[in-house]
Amino acid sequence: MGKQEGKVWRALGLMSGTSLDGIDVAVIETDGEHVLRRGFSATYPYSDAFREQLHVGLTEAAALSDRVARPGRLRLLEQYLTELHAEAAGHYLTDHEIASESIDIVGFHGQTVLHRPDAQLTVQLGDGPLLARRLGLPVVYDLRAADVAAGGQGAPLAPAYHRALAAEISDRPLAVLNLGGVANLTFIGRDGTLIAFDTGPASAMIDDWVKAKLGKPFDGGGALAEAGTVHEDIVAAWLRHPYFAKPPPKSLDRNAFDPGAIDTLSPEDGAATLTAFSAEAIAAALRHLPEAPALWIAAGGGRRNGTLLHMISERTGAAVRPAEVFDIDGDGVEAEAWAFLAVRSRLGLPITFPGTTGVAKAMSGGVLAEAT
Repeated sequence: MGKQEGKVWRALGLMSGTSLDGIDVAVIETDGEHVLRRGFSATYPYSDAFREQLHVGLTEAAALSDRVARPGRLRLLEQYLTELHAEAAGHYLTDHEIASESIDIVGFHGQTVLHRPDAQLTVQLGDGPLLARRLGLPVVYDLRAADVAAGGQGAPLAPAYHRALAAEISDRPLAVLNLGGVANLTFIGRDGTLIAFDTGPASAMIDDWVKAKLGKPFDGGGALAEAGTVHEDIVAAWLRHPYFAKPPPKSLDRNAFDPGAIDTLSPEDGAATLTAFSAEAIAAALRHLPEAPALWIAAGGGRRNGTLLHMISERTGAAVRPAEVFDIDGDGVEAEAWAFLAVRSRLGLPITFPGTTGVAKAMSGGVLAEAT
């Protein structure tokens, strides 16, 4: 397909993030440069049983050295995960009365189970050709692989979309925070320059702690953390990890930090300490920016954690506002980004840049699976 300049694409994005919550679905209309229309987003949660299987899959994937290998249960997990995405997309289209034939392209993230760009290795479970067959629609998938193969970090990929979304916001410089399992930051300079990198954990370590201690999936509203006491010595020890001194671009695996230091803490103190660590890691990112952002916009599930947002504001000394204040869908922004990136992939437009992933030059990416 040629570049088709001027064409308006109706794109569906499917996103499953490092927090292992479920599948986010959204539809946008775009020409690959501008966000022309955004629809509703929806989340289809994973069952507790499947989430447990994914946790086991994360453990098994840690031994992978071949990004296309699917040993043990990983092959079955990938197939079932893909079927779940097809179901989620079908439910979304039905629920929002959208005819499938009106969708031009689908952006499919898959489930990241291993991310080691230093070894040029990133693994997302998700069978693009199977999804294309199930939906009867063309699917762009494996959007990280080309960047990693070219020496980039393969993450974050949403900055191009963040810049398009923020086109009408006058505050500059500004930062968009995606508070998923891992936190990533997009810095948009006064001239539109992009700098992006993973700052550290966001919700993943907190969620794992709350699940282990209380059997709950997350710390609702940050209430558990608010009731606890932060052990600043533990936070300081984690911050001595070499990742924080490393200049961007850089990206982080979900399980990069050992939570063993909080094993003996109460549930409340452990949650408070982990939340403070996430906030302090974001504050530590300031040293890598040319100037402090005038505004921080928080998206992702972590924006609902009031304790986390308060700690970020306190430790950065800046205002942190939920995405909805700016008419941005904080739940759907990553799924929207994948829809946007799928269109850019089809147009041959860059999706990663030296300032966002460290790749030598701006480049496109993704693999197309045609509907059959």
